[in-house]
Amino acid sequence: MARSFPLPSSPADADPSCRRCDAVCCRLTVVVMPEDRGVPRWLVERNAQGVEVMARDEDGWCAAIDPQRMSCSIYADRPAICRSFAMGGAYCLDIRATYREQRLRGIPLTLY
Repeated sequence: MARSFPLPSSPADADPSCRRCDAVCCRLTVVVMPEDRGVPRWLVERNAQGVEVMARDEDGWCAAIDPQRMSCSIYADRPAICRSFAMGGAYCLDIRATYREQRLRGIPLTLY
């Protein structure tokens, strides 16, 4: 299922709200730490480097995303790294800008 939302028409319109974003952060690699005990094990996989990470679906989205509501299905138990990702923070804005630029150029999204 392709998940896409309209992008802001210009950087000036770039509202740091998740409501106006393609949830690009939900395609980043999320390391699951030992203290992330609430994360359901069926949503965790080991990557090629042997690190436990959140599993992804066939489109590269975090497997915990509820595709009907485009929200985290384990929000209360999400990994610490997800909890520390600040909406509108420098990393968020940088990832969104890179994504917007790639979309405008027709480059497929490849985030790791």
